Amino acid sequence: MGYVEELRAVVGKRPLIFVGSVVILKNKSNQILLQKRKYPVGSWAIPGGLMELGESAEETAKREIKEETNLSIDNLKLINVYSGQDHYIKQPNGDEFYVVVIAFYAEHFEGELLVNRSESLDFEFINFNEIPDNLAKSHKPIIKDFLSVL
Repeated sequence: MGYVEELRAVVGKRPLIFVGSVVILKNKSNQILLQKRKYPVGSWAIPGGLMELGESAEETAKREIKEETNLSIDNLKLINVYSGQDHYIKQPNGDEFYVVVIAFYAEHFEGELLVNRSESLDFEFINFNEIPDNLAKSHKPIIKDFLSVL
């Protein structure tokens, strides 16, 4: 059982604050990697996830990318930190939380891209001008900010 599950066992469904990291991976063709999520079914997002106890934001980013994509990353560059009402989530089971999202990007990664089917339906490198409309609402400003730092 992970940190979130242990915490939920104590506090129930009450709103909580969690910290997470996402990473925009840019390939040599100037495309970014997006995750086709299992929930909401078929929606798209920037890969990442929640911090475990004792992790730094960078360690969270590297672990989540490895778990979800099988890719190893380094040389993370900070895009920005995002929080507030736009980062409120209510799960189908009633769990509520606000996420402080620390967004990074990386241009160097190694390994063979493999989809972790427990979390994702697919991954795809997508051109900047072809970002799907059903991208997670809270991830739209992250991509916008990323494009402004290129």
